[in-house]
Amino acid sequence: MIMSDLIHHPLWQADTLGSPLPDHEFGVSVSLPLWRHVIGYEEGDQDIVSKFRSGYPRFCCPPAVSELFVAAEKDLASEGERCLVFPRLLHAERCVEFITRNDFAARATFWKESLGVVIFPEAAYATARRFWRFCGEIVSTRQACDALGKTATNATEADGIAANRAIGERLAKLSGQQPEDVFLFPSGMAANFAAHRMLTTLFPDRKTVQLDFPYVDVLKLQQMFGNGAHFLPMIADSEYDDLRALLKSEPLAGIFCEAPSNPMLRCVDLERLLAIRAQSQPGVPIIVDDTISTVAHADAMRVADVVTTSLTKSFSGAGDVLAGSVILNRASPHHPAFSAFLTAYADHTLWRGDAVALEQNSRDFVQRAETMSKNALALAEFLSAHPRVEKVWHAREQGGRGYEFIRREGGGYGCLFSFLLKDAVNRSPLFYDALRVCKGPSLGTNFTLVCPYTLLAHYEELDWAASCGVPSHLLRVSAGLEDSAELIARFAEALA
Repeated sequence: MIMSDLIHHPLWQADTLGSPLPDHEFGVSVSLPLWRHVIGYEEGDQDIVSKFRSGYPRFCCPPAVSELFVAAEKDLASEGERCLVFPRLLHAERCVEFITRNDFAARATFWKESLGVVIFPEAAYATARRFWRFCGEIVSTRQACDALGKTATNATEADGIAANRAIGERLAKLSGQQPEDVFLFPSGMAANFAAHRMLTTLFPDRKTVQLDFPYVDVLKLQQMFGNGAHFLPMIADSEYDDLRALLKSEPLAGIFCEAPSNPMLRCVDLERLLAIRAQSQPGVPIIVDDTISTVAHADAMRVADVVTTSLTKSFSGAGDVLAGSVILNRASPHHPAFSAFLTAYADHTLWRGDAVALEQNSRDFVQRAETMSKNALALAEFLSAHPRVEKVWHAREQGGRGYEFIRREGGGYGCLFSFLLKDAVNRSPLFYDALRVCKGPSLGTNFTLVCPYTLLAHYEELDWAASCGVPSHLLRVSAGLEDSAELIARFAEALA
C-alpha cells in the first residue's frame, strides 16, 4: 500500500518537507520537495531541519534511534557524557577504537541484552557520529523500537535466522556463488567498511585505490581508515597509465570501483583493468560495488574478487530497511583468506525484524529491477532529446566497454541516471520544485526519487566535484515502477 501510494501519489509539494519516504517510521529517505529545502538542509537552517520527522539513518537519526540514545544516556552516562547505541558490542568497540584514535576517552558496554553502547565525553560527539556515518554499523529503527519496548515487529529469533538464510541463498543464486560466500551487514556502508577492514588487516601498511568518482562516503572511508587511499577520477585515458605506474610502484591492499559509478554512471574499462593488474601487480584484489547495476543486470564476478552492495536500494525497493552485503568470488585466489576473515571478524547477520522485512521485500527483486531499468532508459532517452536539457548521463552511454563487459545477456543498466539542464543555475530550482515525484536522498526505491545530488553529497566541496567532472546543479533520478508514459509526462510538465 505504501509503495502504491508513492507511485501514484508522490510526496512532492512544500508541505511534505521532512516526511519520511515512505511515510512511516521505517522510511530511510526524507522528503526535500523544494530546492531551497536542500540548500537549507545543507546550511543547517533550523526552520527547515526542525521539520524533519526522519532522515537518511546514517546522517539523521530516526526518532526511535534518537530516543534510544537518550535512554542509554539516562542509564549509563555520567554528567557531561553522551552515548551512541550499536547493534552489537563489537560495533561499539570499533567505535571506541576510532574515538580514542582521535584523542578522546571512550568506553563500550553491553546494554539491553544484545546492544552495544559507546559512552564518551560531549566534546567527542562529532567524532563518534563520523564513525556512525562512515562505517554504517548502525542500529535500525526496528531494533531501536524493540529495545524501547515498542511493537515494531512480531519476528522471532527463529524467523530472523530463517530470513537471513533465505536472503543469503537468494543472493548466492543470483551471483553464482554459494550461501557461505554471502555476508550481510546493517547497511551498505557497513559492507564497504567490512571489505576495507578485511583488506587493510590482511595487507597491512598498504593503501587502497579508488577508481572513478564514487559515492562520497566510500572514498572518505578509505581516506579516513587504514593507510589512506589513492584516488584516480578516470576522466582522462592517460589515467590507465597512471594506474599501471602506481601498481608497479607500491603494493596495494585493493582496487575499489563502482559498476556503474554514482552519480556519473561511468564504468572503468574492466577488461583493461584486468590486463593492467595481470601485468603490474597480479595479487591485488578488485572490489566492485554493483549497487546501481544490481546483480540482476550485471555479473561483477567476471572481474571482482569481492562484490559489495547496498541492499537498502533496489534489492529491497520498499525503502524501509537498511542492509548491505559482501559476496566473495569463489574463483578468487584470495577466497580462503577472505572467507576466514569475514567468518571470524564480521557480524554478518541482520537483526531479526530487518531480515524478515528485507526477505519479503526482495522476493520480486529481479522483476522490479527489470521494470526500473526500462523506465530509467525511457526517461533518459526522453530527456536526451528535450531542448531544455544540456546532458544526460546513463550507463548505456557512459558505462562503455567496462559495463558491457559485465552486463548479463539481456541485462539492463539499472534504475539510475543523471542529467543537467541548460541554464542550470536558473532553471534547475524551478524544474525541481514543479516535478511531481518524490524528492530526497537514496535510490532504488519502487517509487521514483530525484535529488540535486552534488548539492546534497558535496555541498562543502563543489569545486572539487566540478574538477572531477560533476556539475553542481546535476539532478540524479532513480526511476521507480510507475507507468513509463506517466513518468515521462510528469517530467515534461515540469520542463514546460
